[in-house]
Amino acid sequence: MADFILTWLQHEQLRNILLAILSVILGFLIASIAARAVEKTFKSNFSQHHIVLFKRLVYWLVLALFIASALNQVGFSLSVILGAAGVLSVAIGFASQTSASNIISGLFLIGEKPFQLGDTIKVGSTIGEVLSIDLLSVKLRTFDNLFVRIPNESLIKSEVTNLTRFPIRRFDLKLGVAYKENIRQVRELLLQVADNNPLSLDDPAPVFMFLGFGESSLDIQFSVWAKREKFRELRNTLHEDIKVAFDAAGIEIPFPQRSVILTHANDK
Repeated sequence: MADFILTWLQHEQLRNILLAILSVILGFLIASIAARAVEKTFKSNFSQHHIVLFKRLVYWLVLALFIASALNQVGFSLSVILGAAGVLSVAIGFASQTSASNIISGLFLIGEKPFQLGDTIKVGSTIGEVLSIDLLSVKLRTFDNLFVRIPNESLIKSEVTNLTRFPIRRFDLKLGVAYKENIRQVRELLLQVADNNPLSLDDPAPVFMFLGFGESSLDIQFSVWAKREKFRELRNTLHEDIKVAFDAAGIEIPFPQRSVILTHANDK
């Protein structure tokens, strides 16, 4: 058996194939080690999504070098490989202009940093938490637990709103009360509702704005601040608190009304 293995190893072509396989296996191991080293090195100075991108870049670069070495080991010329890679890159570039645009857009996003992993953003009608920022796309998880993939090119061209960039948010509630109501009483009542709600911040203070005279109501905007992690809870509870307070004080929230007058043609 040993003689057979020794004879087999002495065959140059078989030996080269074995070395090529070992080179690829070694490439996987070293690429993994290099990627972990990148994570430890950049952990304190870069954001999480930058570290992920650097890890992937280093991993595939190291692995590509070992694969090229393995191909060279079994007889492929590196110049031919690089030439073929260049031709292939040009062909792929023409065939995948959209992907190239997404990659370039992804680099802009990385440099601009409009959001990070864990942020909640709004793109068009989609709102979700950022799960990953890759070279081709950004992945979101919506509040109803849907997975959404948005190409980077779309993000560059669209208006992106980061809902969690700052530590506090303002909730603007627009409502109307009947014309017969005392607007000062309404103002005091709304401020009292905000004061009783533990999620409402005192600084900045709630803001009451009398917007004007609507078709069926006195139009009001009541703005209340909350910590960003409590924003949705505040929005839900404030609606309920105001409805309960208005009912208790007898303040009417009117609905749109129209007066229709019918006349006969002979009356003209």
